[in-house]
Amino acid sequence: MKHKINQGDILKIENIKIPVLVVSKDFFNKTGEIIGCPIFEHGESGALRSKISTDCVTGYVQCEKLKLLDMNVRGYKKIDRINMPEIIDITDAVQSIFDYI
Repeated sequence: MKHKINQGDILKIENIKIPVLVVSKDFFNKTGEIIGCPIFEHGESGALRSKISTDCVTGYVQCEKLKLLDMNVRGYKKIDRINMPEIIDITDAVQSIFDYI
């Protein structure tokens, strides 16, 4: 049985080697699709890259590498989650990609 996926969850997804941070809102995730950003172990912080550190995952969320993923057809496991201030910072960075001039 698939579990509910929430914004801020960190997932290990079938056929994806690195962890993925769920950046889409919970109401969107109910469709079984998510928008996620990869978490690379190495990198640098910047306007579109945020360092996170949890009990299970440390790395850099690359906000510019958004992906729509259909979780209805992929196996996945929740491995951790980030806290609300980090969710806000990261979703603000994602939103900045689409802001007007």
